[in-house]
This record gives sequence, C-alpha cells and structure tokens, in this order.
Amino acid sequence: MGHGPLPRPVARQHKDTTVTRPALAAHRRDITGKDVARLRRQGILPAVLYGHGEASQAIQVDAKEFEAISRTAGHHALIDLRIDGGRAHPAVIHGVQEHPIKRVPIHVDFYGVKLTEEITMDVPLEPVGTSVAVEKHNGTLLQTVDHLRLRALPADMPQAVEFDISVLDSFESVIHVRDLQLPPRVTLLTDPDEPVAHVQPSRAEIEREAAAATEGAAAPAEAAAPAETPAES
Repeated sequence: MGHGPLPRPVARQHKDTTVTRPALAAHRRDITGKDVARLRRQGILPAVLYGHGEASQAIQVDAKEFEAISRTAGHHALIDLRIDGGRAHPAVIHGVQEHPIKRVPIHVDFYGVKLTEEITMDVPLEPVGTSVAVEKHNGTLLQTVDHLRLRALPADMPQAVEFDISVLDSFESVIHVRDLQLPPRVTLLTDPDEPVAHVQPSRAEIEREAAAATEGAAAPAEAAAPAETPAES
C-alpha cells in the first residue's frame, strides 16, 4: 500500500474545537481474501481500522461516499468513522490502495486517533505558480522531495504543503525545506537543509552554454598569438 510510516501519538495539551469533520458510515466486514472482489462489484470498498492500541477491525464503506470525502477533504483527511451506527471514531485516511489501471480505490487504511495527541505523518509537497527558468528558458522542474514528515495534532495536520516555484528564476536557484511555509502548530521533522526543487536546463541550453564557453576560451588564445613576420624577398 502506498502510505508512509504509522502515525506515532505524542501527548499534548489542546483545547477542544467545534470544527465539523466529515462523517463516513462503515460496517463490520466478514468477507476477506479474494471474496472482497464481490464487494467491490457492489460498490463497496473494503477497509481496515487500526491504531491507538486497539485491535484491527475489518470494515467496509460505500465506495462513492469515500471518494467524495477524499476528493473534497483530502487524501489524509481527519474524519468521523461510524461503525454500524455506533459512536464516532476520529480517524485519518492513512493509506489508499488503487487499481493499477483504473486508478480507483480498492482498499483503505483508517488510523484511529485521539484529538488531544499529536501524530506524525508524511504530507505531500505540491508546487504552485510558474518559474521563469521553466517558462522562458525551457528548463525542466525537478522536485527532489515529494513529502514532508510533520508532527501535529490530528486537526492541525495539513493535507498538503504548497511551495511557490516563481522564486526559481534561474538555473542556479534552489528551494530548500527551510524555505517552506508551514501552518501554525506544526512541527517539521524533515531535514531543513534538504533541497526540494530546482530547474534543470534543457540539453539545447547546456550545449549553447558549452559552445559559448569554448568560444570564450578560444578568443584570448587567438589574441595572444604572435603576428607572423613577412618573409624577406
């Protein structure tokens, strides 16, 4: 499954908030193994709820309802999971396995959390804006870090961290982790000196610069060469 490390809880004081979280109905699941393919054909998404010292529970949710929440609230959304109409279980969407061709969810991991304890998650980095080095100099944006490891209370954990690539105005410009703007009450765990993105020149640009450097080196040599003395008749 394509997800990061398990969230690790850390106790922290936090005042209760009244923010409404998306709610998702779930039911306990008895069908396992290859038989879950039958559930998927019925529009039911197999899932599992685990974490916080509790036993893992095999559950199932409506596929369309999950996709709607994931699309609007985010791929790592904090939700209220209600199993068989019971009490709400605060949980984060921790991992989504997708069909390799159809790119639709085929299994989901939910991680149960306590709202008063911090968790650690890998949060995706998303570039925004335009770069002069890309748009005007035909460079290629190279993003060398895809995720940041962050620690925060579940309600404070961002779905993604955006970074503005408009500062990449030359091939020498580099964005580092330390340059990124994080939301309040979020602790960065990734190395701040790690480079995030830069622009690589195109092959044509590299060849042009190499040719210019060669011509520049040849010009002083030609200027320094002694003039030929005319032969006496």
